[in-house]
Amino acid sequence: MGTLEGFIRRLPKAELHLHIEGSLEPELMFALAERNGIAIPYASVEDVRAAYAFSNLQDFLDIYYAGAGVLQTEADFRDLAMAYFERAAADGVVHAEIMFDPQTHTDRGITFGAVIEGLLAAMTEAEARLGITSLLILSFLRHLSEAAAFETLAMAEPWLERIAAVGLDSSELGHPPAKFARVFAAARAKGLKLTAHAGEEGPPAYVHEALDVLGVERIDHGNRALEDPALVARLAAEGMTLTVCPLSNLKLCVVDDLAAHPIDRMLVAGLKVTVNSDDPAYFGGYVADNYRAVAEARGLTRADLVQLAKNSITGCFLPPDEVARHLAAIDAVAHD
Repeated sequence: MGTLEGFIRRLPKAELHLHIEGSLEPELMFALAERNGIAIPYASVEDVRAAYAFSNLQDFLDIYYAGAGVLQTEADFRDLAMAYFERAAADGVVHAEIMFDPQTHTDRGITFGAVIEGLLAAMTEAEARLGITSLLILSFLRHLSEAAAFETLAMAEPWLERIAAVGLDSSELGHPPAKFARVFAAARAKGLKLTAHAGEEGPPAYVHEALDVLGVERIDHGNRALEDPALVARLAAEGMTLTVCPLSNLKLCVVDDLAAHPIDRMLVAGLKVTVNSDDPAYFGGYVADNYRAVAEARGLTRADLVQLAKNSITGCFLPPDEVARHLAAIDAVAHD
């Protein structure tokens, strides 16, 4: 194992931008399809991987939603999440804040309970066996209606104590954050934290809306904020966490080449950026792969990597004492 890779894996880190459905590896997709008697339009694992040649976000989403069809039972969701936690543990992840898309499942007849109980079972096992803590983020699909989001929030009511936050994902263009202003206000009133995808394919104006209309505490992606110097200054001054996903940016053509990725410019600008894997089964790497790829492409120093890891911890929704404990662990590795 190279020294850079070893250092990256040893650094305790949080993953703050991970769609659990996007960690469905082709091997597990095939196994669950067989277990549940579901036909899928691919003859082999290799065929699935070949289909992962996206030109934009929508191309990816079409395959993502089709793959989610193999997830049928509580056990499926538990197996999905445990497979992620095993990989995360190997990457030095000590805390994960997992996004899930209940509408992807309830719209095809799967109960909300089957989804969340499977995820919660895996979260409990991951903490006991792997030492990884985790929190759940209920993400609304922005291409669906505000009314559908309200219905999903109502379905979540029996489990609200086990849900940390709500988020907003799926097709960004044409679905500005303001579309969900009222449902985010309702979620805040229920004590939930708020985050939203903004500035991936959508313009800087969407980042402004996420901040000012939704009142989010974190921005998922946020790359296009760099087009607006006043917005960059504001994000830096407010210490707003941005959950950046380098390999996702490359795969979805948000950047043409990792050599052009703005992660180091974001750090220099004082932005509180973090590195995450987004949908790792589809985008070619889990969190350590993302750290390594962008470190090599942009010449990040060990100090930069330590800063990114610290940002992930201070940007998470854990209580201050746990944050302090993880920061001390990062310092111990940094000065090893």
